[in-house]
Amino acid sequence: MIKEFRLPDLGEGLTESEILSWKVGVGDTVTLNQVIAEVETAKAVVELPSPFAGVIRELHEQPGAVVEVGKPIVSFEVADDAGPAPSGTGGASAGVRDAGQDAVEDVGRAAGQAAGESSAGTPKREPNLVGYGAVVESTGRPARRPRTFPAAGSADALPAETRPAATTPAEIMPADPMPAETTRDTDKTPAVEHTAAATGQPAGERPRSTPPVRKLAKDLGVDLARVTGTGPQGLITREDVQHFMGSQSADAGSAGGDAADLAGVRAGQGERETRTAIKGVRKFTAAAMVQSAFTAPHATEFLTVDVTPSMELLARLRDSREFAGVKLTPLTLAAKAVLIALRRNPSLNSRWDGENQEIVTFRYVNLGIAAATPRGLTVPNIKDADSLSLVQLAQALSALADTARAGKTPPADLAGGTVSITNIGVFGIDAGTPILNPGEAAILALGAVRRMPWEYRADIALRQVMTLSLSFDHRLVDGEQGSRFLADVGAILADPGLVLTMV
Repeated sequence: MIKEFRLPDLGEGLTESEILSWKVGVGDTVTLNQVIAEVETAKAVVELPSPFAGVIRELHEQPGAVVEVGKPIVSFEVADDAGPAPSGTGGASAGVRDAGQDAVEDVGRAAGQAAGESSAGTPKREPNLVGYGAVVESTGRPARRPRTFPAAGSADALPAETRPAATTPAEIMPADPMPAETTRDTDKTPAVEHTAAATGQPAGERPRSTPPVRKLAKDLGVDLARVTGTGPQGLITREDVQHFMGSQSADAGSAGGDAADLAGVRAGQGERETRTAIKGVRKFTAAAMVQSAFTAPHATEFLTVDVTPSMELLARLRDSREFAGVKLTPLTLAAKAVLIALRRNPSLNSRWDGENQEIVTFRYVNLGIAAATPRGLTVPNIKDADSLSLVQLAQALSALADTARAGKTPPADLAGGTVSITNIGVFGIDAGTPILNPGEAAILALGAVRRMPWEYRADIALRQVMTLSLSFDHRLVDGEQGSRFLADVGAILADPGLVLTMV
């Protein structure tokens, strides 16, 4: 019996994922829950376990392919006695009830909660080994009403002052602008009619496609009216645009034309530019930064402090038995200083709830740490960091960094942060204006520790100096509150003994 495994919704409310690698090949025998692939969502890399025990018969997608949720990615040959999915679940996913199914549903439920996913008012989706499958009996895209344009010479195409008087409300509505092809010389009318017939689109109807496909066509200089759609109800897909480009390039080559000019790209441009698809972590980060920058009114303050006492404390701690084998860095002490300062300035550990018109102040701290990974910027967070000792905090920071660099950060660790730190000092940068992580009230940037001339005990001496840059949401944090918080962090780093007066 052949069974298909469809790409599940990994519990993050995302519609697509990229297949990074297959861990199996055609003909391999796999066991239930054996890892068969690695996929990258907009947030992290996730391992997909096998929903069946059997033999791999077909891999439907190649590494690097971006696959929509609900599409088949692999086919298995399983024993005939492997029963069908229990009644009440549809065929949009290939998951079946088995010994590991309950645990699988818990994984999907936890991931959905981490991403803030709500199931209220949505069609039932079938449980799968990772997250949930596609909506049952869904085509993947909502049906769209065709948009039509007025034919040349019709009343709607005439100037407003020359149109006949409207007799129905519908006639009062302004017509959509005519396509560029219909506003040019009448000599091109036969070509337009021929194009409509060739693509299967009714005359005057706008070609059906999704925004990413229209963007791709625009970048390549392709007129979608000339492309034949092979998707549902004539929908034009990325493959249709790429196939059209290939066929046009071949035709231009055989006719001695310039394929690059036909595609709207100058000859030789491919050698001077590199185009990289916006997807995965980069796509998610871009959307999050735009949302934050244009939603929360940012304010940024700077403070330069002498952190020589903190650096001397680090050296002593590294030699102590309690911290043997523990990685200690300036980030460790700065993180602890932030956690202590938040107790005195709780407004920086809050969230703006515009829907309910409330300010939510957290009584816990999920400390986010910005991490640069090969796939882009991520901000995993340490849950309940305020309850950790310095040793535990140092261990958590080390584990977080190692997991992020390996691309193995689970979705739950990327959600629920309350305040963040970004350590730009590791790149030799002194200061910056960090952008808030969406939903958070503050982010602190740590600059590089530099030996600089500094006033010390009424004299000038070489001291180790760091600049702190604090950005905060001015809806939640007043200038006074932000300044007091930054001053507290600076005071702790300048004299760690002051902690005794703050706790």
